[in-house]
Amino acid sequence: MSIAAPWDGQPQWWLQILSLAVIAWSIAATPNWKPAAMRAWAFGTAWLVGTWWWLFISMHTYGGLAAPLAAMAVLGLAAFLSLYCALAGAVIRGLHSGNRGIDALLFACVWLAAELLRVTLFTGFPWGEGGYAHVDGPLAFLAPYVGVHGITLVAAWLACLLAQLAMAMPAPRWTGWVAPGLAVAVIAAGNLVAVPADGATTQPKLTVALLQGNIPQDEKFESGSGIPLALEWYGVQLRDTKASLTVAPETAIPMLPQQLPEGYLDAVTQRFSKGDQAALVGIPLGSFRDGYTNSALAFKAGAQPYRYDKHHLVPFGEFIPPLFKWFVQMMSIPLGDFNRGSLTQPSFEWQGQRIAPNICYEDLFGEELGVRFAQPESAPTIFANVSNIGWFGDSTAIDQHLQISRMRSLEFQRPMLRATNTGATVIIDHRGRVTHSLARMTRGVLTGEVDGRTHITPYAAWVSQLGLWPFWLLALGMTGLAAWRRRVTGG
Repeated sequence: MSIAAPWDGQPQWWLQILSLAVIAWSIAATPNWKPAAMRAWAFGTAWLVGTWWWLFISMHTYGGLAAPLAAMAVLGLAAFLSLYCALAGAVIRGLHSGNRGIDALLFACVWLAAELLRVTLFTGFPWGEGGYAHVDGPLAFLAPYVGVHGITLVAAWLACLLAQLAMAMPAPRWTGWVAPGLAVAVIAAGNLVAVPADGATTQPKLTVALLQGNIPQDEKFESGSGIPLALEWYGVQLRDTKASLTVAPETAIPMLPQQLPEGYLDAVTQRFSKGDQAALVGIPLGSFRDGYTNSALAFKAGAQPYRYDKHHLVPFGEFIPPLFKWFVQMMSIPLGDFNRGSLTQPSFEWQGQRIAPNICYEDLFGEELGVRFAQPESAPTIFANVSNIGWFGDSTAIDQHLQISRMRSLEFQRPMLRATNTGATVIIDHRGRVTHSLARMTRGVLTGEVDGRTHITPYAAWVSQLGLWPFWLLALGMTGLAAWRRRVTGG
């Protein structure tokens, strides 16, 4: 729920808590679970439409879908995924006990469970989860310990405490102030004492060049315009780069290797076959017979090109759900269904750093990136995200994806390099701060330095072994406790 304020377009942590407090109050004020479910569903639908309205751009502007149908598709997706909110509202109201402490914990755990359902079911689409609104807020210190989902949980708990306080107005008992006051005190203390460990590597800083081609999305895969422009511009930048590592975005080379002009990929390989420079470049790989992958190739001296294949694919964009495969086969659509890369692909090792690529919205799934930290000696020291958000125009999708990447840096205390087609091309340090940035919707090269880290955060340590199970067990346990107490007390 990355609520954006109108004055600067950035998420406001207090507004996220306030909006969630409104639905917590609204659910508690209903006579039974049915209207509670409807109110939570309406709230969720409005929230999600407001979050990813920019899907309309990809479907209408670039996909050619009629505007009314594109708008209905965005609304339909939001309404469908808001069914998790409706289920949460029904459970919260159905197990309401009247005990403020238990009810606040129940609300937080069940609301988190609804978010986790959105993260996992139907391949997951967690864009806009509430915790992302707190990257610059007082709850950000929790990220290296409990990650974005833990922040979502705490924010929901605070929202319910606020709702309970508002419902007790105008004259709440003094005991009603105890939990909110204690929560504020603990959060304030946490911000004072929680200092992230630097965990600096012993290697010198890595000089990097991040390429942003700004190839118009409606021309990007056109043989008469976008493809020649991309091949020429990225080819020149790769040839002339002086940085230790150069990173080009997702599908920067927009053709399969066998479709490229003769000698193009060989020239790139030869360019980095000697010396102390390397490159990471987005490119599709494969064939119609063997299948395709959305990939990145890395080139360095003395080694065969490193290959990373995207693991978490986009439904309908990169893979076709099983019930729809007949359509792709009947139409013989090329590139309609991509192969999935392994979750445990090794990092690209270069100049003492272990650089872990992720492609496009893969960085929404922190628990999947966390798997790479299972063995500390081979854990990434730097993340590199290559993306193309050009499908969504000059919209808040760019800002939201940047916010997501910053959260990953906070969780794992790793710098993140972001090379994109249209923005946000940035360097993020290990504390989630943007240190270098390139103007969006422009063509250019962002240069800077990045310092990898080796420290393993508590979140990285446990999520790499347990995944989301601790959150699921917490949510199920709290729901079971509330149900048992309601049965015993007859409340």
